[in-house]
Amino acid sequence: MVLCQQEALQLVHTLGSVVVCKDGSALRTSAKTTSLKVGVILAREDIDHAWEDHRWRPLSVLVGTPELERGDILKSGEGFTHYYAGTFEIEMHRKETSGYVVNLENDVPVVYVVATDAEDEDDELPYDIRLVTVSPFEAQDYLDSGEDLVEAIPMIEPLIAWVERFIEEHHEEEVFIKRQRDRVRLEVERFGQEPVAITRQRQRRKFDA
Repeated sequence: MVLCQQEALQLVHTLGSVVVCKDGSALRTSAKTTSLKVGVILAREDIDHAWEDHRWRPLSVLVGTPELERGDILKSGEGFTHYYAGTFEIEMHRKETSGYVVNLENDVPVVYVVATDAEDEDDELPYDIRLVTVSPFEAQDYLDSGEDLVEAIPMIEPLIAWVERFIEEHHEEEVFIKRQRDRVRLEVERFGQEPVAITRQRQRRKFDA
């Protein structure tokens, strides 16, 4: 599935409302935030391990809202099965653009999918998707807790374009202002001369004597 890129983005920018594309994707924007509906694919894979014979992990993110139900099988083969885990929203906030910049500056920008144990033990899928985000800082909070599964999935091109546009519109670099006392601390020895502060102290003691 491909995001209906320029047409939808231009309409969203102009109208500040929801735009539903032909492929079922939806963009929502306001003065402070923007969000995009995505579908998450969950994979069950056989593994060679002493204690377990398989593992579950978020596999990929689709732009759009396909006509699928949670638990629908999308693909299966020898040693793997791919399930549709549901439709979710990626949301960006204008005050959190520093995290999005860090993400795009990585060699491979990613989408972070946070999964938690399903509430229903009899559920066909053992995980519920708690969060889909493009902020590494937000994902780190869940990773630090150790209670959730956090998977970094390579970001597809339509998502990269969407994040880049939001950064261009809202990101402001923080201005670093050096404090005066920092200058005093940075007066160091140059060309074999003693530090300025020590020179002043020595001259003061000579004058006082």
